[in-house]
Amino acid sequence: MEKNGRIKWSEYNKEIADDDFYYLRSCIRQNFNPGAEKFFLDLLRNKLGKNIFDDPHHTTCTGIGYHSDIVPFDTFQVMIARQFSLMAEKGYKNAVVSCITSFGGYNEVVTTWKEFPDEENKTREKLKKATGREFEIPENIAHACDIIYKFRGEIAKKAKYKLVHAKTGKPLKIVDHIGCHYAKIFPEKGVGGAEYSPVLSGLVTAWGGESVNYPERRHCCGFGFRHYLIKCNRSYSISNAKKKFESMEPYQPDLILTNCPGCNMFLDRWQYALAQIEGKTYGGGSNGIPVLSHEELAGLVLGYDPWDLSLQMHQVDVEPLLKKMGVNYSPEEKYLDVNRKIISEPLFTGCLNQ
Repeated sequence: MEKNGRIKWSEYNKEIADDDFYYLRSCIRQNFNPGAEKFFLDLLRNKLGKNIFDDPHHTTCTGIGYHSDIVPFDTFQVMIARQFSLMAEKGYKNAVVSCITSFGGYNEVVTTWKEFPDEENKTREKLKKATGREFEIPENIAHACDIIYKFRGEIAKKAKYKLVHAKTGKPLKIVDHIGCHYAKIFPEKGVGGAEYSPVLSGLVTAWGGESVNYPERRHCCGFGFRHYLIKCNRSYSISNAKKKFESMEPYQPDLILTNCPGCNMFLDRWQYALAQIEGKTYGGGSNGIPVLSHEELAGLVLGYDPWDLSLQMHQVDVEPLLKKMGVNYSPEEKYLDVNRKIISEPLFTGCLNQ
């Protein structure tokens, strides 16, 4: 395709490394859905036979602070440079990022250094002065969903369950939501660009489900940092989520699939909030639409225990989805801790108390 007012098809493609990954965890994913990152590491190491290093010395990228105008960009650059220095110290060149905000941030900083070399030089000086460290820019920066997308075929071959209704045999209807910081900041950094990315829908179809398009597919989930962190702005946040739910409602999806820990949390919990405020759900019945990340869905397909994936931490109950898929699980173990004792149980599950 000629680049005469149109984008070359090659620019929709993205190079994703095959192996030897340095893993950069997410501060909020570890708190909201801790089983997701544990699964991702196990997937690469024990299911796909890949080398991935989980470094206990790396820290938050401070992305939330940066996007909330708390952490200056100079500090943000130095924090990311320190991550890269740890990565280089361990001999890795391929970064895999768990968080969409971090992914966008790493790409923003690297692009800044490319366009403005003086910023890179200043960052090197500040990192050296503060820590005595030096860094190398990674050869490849991928998000965790890129890796799962790359190996979706291999996961399908190892799958224990498909995204198919166990009783009817029909594909489950799944809507996806891609985090804004994945490809809206730098479209070329995401698979398929900002508008036509198959990075989640490709998982759905590869694992037997039906990817459902809907009008507000690329609309923001409503997190927006300041929109939620400042209490008086939260009505703006929930109204964005509501707009998406209303757009999904006519299609009656079985699942919302996300690749951002913030989006995953907000699309999950705002359903509960809207149900309490308006007495309504958008998936039919009292439960709402379950919301899973790319890691959590891959784990279910491969037959991992849903409670080891920490799916009990979701606000919208996932058990209706598990039953549709025919997943073999134990409801009695849903709220057990590592010592096999019940932590506590909610007064009710789902969105509306019947």
